[in-house]
Amino acid sequence: MPPTRSRATKSAVPEQLGFAGMPERLFVCTPSKLGAYTDCPRRYRYSYVDRPSQPKGPPWAHNSLGASVHTALKNWYGLPTERRERDSLPALLKATWVREGYRDVEQERIVYRRALGWLDTYVATLDPEDEPLGVERVVAAKTGILALNGRADRIDERVGPDGSEAVIVDYKTGRSGLSDDDARGSQALALYAFAAQRVFRRPSRRVELHHLPTGTISVHEHTEESLARQLRRAEETAIDIMAAEKAVAAGASADDEFPVNPGSLCGWCDFRKVCPAGAEATAKDPWTAVEHLTT
Repeated sequence: MPPTRSRATKSAVPEQLGFAGMPERLFVCTPSKLGAYTDCPRRYRYSYVDRPSQPKGPPWAHNSLGASVHTALKNWYGLPTERRERDSLPALLKATWVREGYRDVEQERIVYRRALGWLDTYVATLDPEDEPLGVERVVAAKTGILALNGRADRIDERVGPDGSEAVIVDYKTGRSGLSDDDARGSQALALYAFAAQRVFRRPSRRVELHHLPTGTISVHEHTEESLARQLRRAEETAIDIMAAEKAVAAGASADDEFPVNPGSLCGWCDFRKVCPAGAEATAKDPWTAVEHLTT
């Protein structure tokens, strides 16, 4: 966890809270916005607080790869049912391919072929007749603290013990294989499930990580209690962020309120060159995370 002041200390300051101990306004956020602060408050500040925004580094090839694959799958579901075939994938991937971040054209071509192979294998497991509840669907919900919204890769409708359920599906294209523990611990997936229950008015407990490079699926079945725990964590993070933002607005040091959290992620940070701690980290090339695909 980032080296911030304790939540108990922050939330106990009367001027940071509104009526009945709740924040004065809802904190508008996405799971990725909350995750940025959890990973490193300084990165959060550079992304969401500083105006004008701090300059970012060059685009990453692995982000380009992930965006290309995600969009190709979205567009596959956008085809008429009779055209949802594996033969449609080359045209779909080519049309959505993002070229930024690769070392050279040869590396890009090799990665493209790998991605097309992943898609071909994955789509072979799908039923073209299935119509998800949503593809790249925005779901939103409010609590007493959060105005939460997020875009789920796919939301399936399946039949569970209590009837129709909304299942959250998240595509992954990273190098590392994933386990059920990754699905269980993902705050983003839990928040999508929480919001999907309200949007679709049906249970949403099952979350899945579909790792396309290995064809594996990691699964977790949430309970109301486990969803509530993840929601409380998100609310506590939001309270910390709002307290820091108010302190800066009142004249406190932004460096003190949004401290850096140096670690292994620094080499991958978009703001490495403008962050004192990041500047000391070993820089990663924009194509580093896809190099293994070319060997």
